[in-house]
Formats: sequence, C-alpha cells, structure tokens
Amino acid sequence: MNILIRSWQSWLALALALTALVTFPLGISDIPSPYVPVRMFSVYVLAIGAAIASILPLPAALLAATLLICSHLSTGLLFQRLAASEGNASAAFFLVLAANWLLAWRCVSLLSALKPKSKSADTILRLVIPAIFGAWILILWEAVTRGFGIPFIILPPPSAIGARLASSIPTLWADVQQTVFKAVIFGYVVGCATGFAVAILADRVTFFRRGLLPIANLMSALPIIGVAPIMVMWFGFDWQSKAAVVIIMTFFPMLVNTIAGLEAAGSMERDLMRSYASDYWQTLMKLRLPAAMPFIFNALKINSTLALIGAIVAEFFGTPIVGMGFRISTEIGRMNVDMVWAEIAVAALVGSVFYGVVALGERATTFWHPSNRNG
Repeated sequence: MNILIRSWQSWLALALALTALVTFPLGISDIPSPYVPVRMFSVYVLAIGAAIASILPLPAALLAATLLICSHLSTGLLFQRLAASEGNASAAFFLVLAANWLLAWRCVSLLSALKPKSKSADTILRLVIPAIFGAWILILWEAVTRGFGIPFIILPPPSAIGARLASSIPTLWADVQQTVFKAVIFGYVVGCATGFAVAILADRVTFFRRGLLPIANLMSALPIIGVAPIMVMWFGFDWQSKAAVVIIMTFFPMLVNTIAGLEAAGSMERDLMRSYASDYWQTLMKLRLPAAMPFIFNALKINSTLALIGAIVAEFFGTPIVGMGFRISTEIGRMNVDMVWAEIAVAALVGSVFYGVVALGERATTFWHPSNRNG
C-alpha cells in the first residue's frame, strides 16, 4: 500500500501510456512514412519503461535520473510526430504527454526528497528542480497551442517566441538599455534613497512623521496610468519622465517600510542603549538600523519589480522609438504577437535578475537574522 501511495504518479502514467498504446494506429495512420511507427513505438517504450522502473525499489537518485531522461526524450520524439499534424493531434498524443508529465512530476518529487551532502550538490539540486518545473510549463504550452491549432495571433507557441527572441537580440538589447539602464536604475536608486532619507527625518521629527504617513499612504495608491501622462508632460518624452514615474512608485514603499523597521528594535535594547548614554544617532546606527534592515530589503525587493513595471507602463504614453513599453505597444498594433511575448520574456528575465541581486545583497547583509541563519 505504501508503494501505491508513494508512486501514484507512476501508476497513473503507466495506465495513460498503455491506454494510448491501444490507440497507436489511430495516432499514425495519417503519416505516410515508414519511420513513424518505429519512432512512435520508441515513445511508448520510453514512457512505459520509465513508469515501470519508477515503481521498482531503486535508489532515489538513479530513479530520478532515469525518469528525467526518459520522460523528456519521449516528449521530444512526441513533438516530432506533432510537427506533421499541427492542429490535429490525436488522443494518443495527449495521453502520452500526460504520462510523461506525471513521470516528470515523480522525478521532481524524488529530487525534492534528496538530502545532498555537499553544498555544491545542494545548489545544483535547487537549480534543477525549478528548471524542470519551468520546462514543463513551456512543454505543455507548446503542446496545447500546436496540438489544438490555436491561432498564432491569440497565443503563439514558445518555439515561435524563442525564434523571434533569437532573431531580434539587437532590438531587444536597445530596448533594455533605454528602459532598464536609464529609467529603471536611475529612478530606483533616487526613489529608494529619497524614501530612506525622508524616513530617517520622519523618525527624528515626531510631528513630521504624524503628518507625512497619512499622505504617504494616500500617494502610494495613485494609479500609474494617471501619473505617467503627467510626468511625460512635465519632463518630456525621453527616459527622464519614466524615471520620474519610477521615483514616485519606489519612494513610498521604502518610506513606509523603513519607518516600520525603525520601530522594530525592542524596548529592552533601547533601554540598554540609554543606560550607556548613547545619543539618537548612536542608537540609530548601532541598534535601530540593523534591526530595520529586513524591512528595508523588503522594500528594495518590492521596488525592484515595481520600478520595471512603472517604466514600461510609462512608455505607453510617449517615448522615443525605443524602449520595452514602446515596443510592446507598437508591435501589438502590428499584430506581431511573437515580438510582444519576446519583450515580455525579456522583461521577466530582467526583473528576476534584478530581484535576485537584491536578495543576494540581503543574504550577505542580514546573515545574522533568524530568517537567513538556515538559508
């Protein structure tokens, strides 16, 4: 019974693959090629063999490697079959695809249960698991769009988006330089630094804090779509207006989080600092700012995504003939949806890298914090 519970994905994958095998002639009857039966038979052998192997009491690492290779190799051969009949995929195609997805799921479950002994192996494992998960999102996306013949203008397959991305690297790089290296970085630095400085001032002056926080909460609710056109009118169509939008979007999260973080130090620690006759600035630097660092980095991580979103949206309201927001709005008007998705992919990658850099900085700076001691 324990084996059935632990490997239910394998049993279900085996049932789906065997069911697809029954419909095997239906899946290849429309392809007049002598090599197709052999290729399709290999698809079933890999899927069924991997499902049977995953039920056996094999070492977890060996079993995970077997499932990883067989499920993806079977899926690759399956997509070769799909290339000849896009929009007319048979039931057998989706049954085998579901079986391979379940085997990949079983593989990820096994990898997640592993406890590597070295730090390098643990790092590799942390990269492999989300990579498999992300790869299967793209595989299922590709299978649905091509298998059902979804119109390109509604949802292009990832393969078309990847091809467009590879062929448009100079254009995409110019857009990244305009949006990220100018508007986003400048606005992010100025907005976060200003929010931090004003938070220190508000913490120092009581009446300033009581008057500023309600206004900050009100201003943080301003919609980007309303602020961006005004900034374009004030600062022009170049990157300066987009940087102004980013400054407004990043200022208030930093302000609110820093003020909250400065209140995080315990009363006993504050009393101890007073007993040592420390003044405001000594208490701030040695006690309150270190205690506020998790809050400050939380604002920095939030702003890393808000800054990119704000700059892209601001470019919809006027920009030179370059920029990520400009490209998205222009290409969607031309019905070049693959280029739009390529820009979205680049924006997601840039945002993830930006967030990751801030997270690494947080781990290096607040390594003493309980949330990072076991990280």
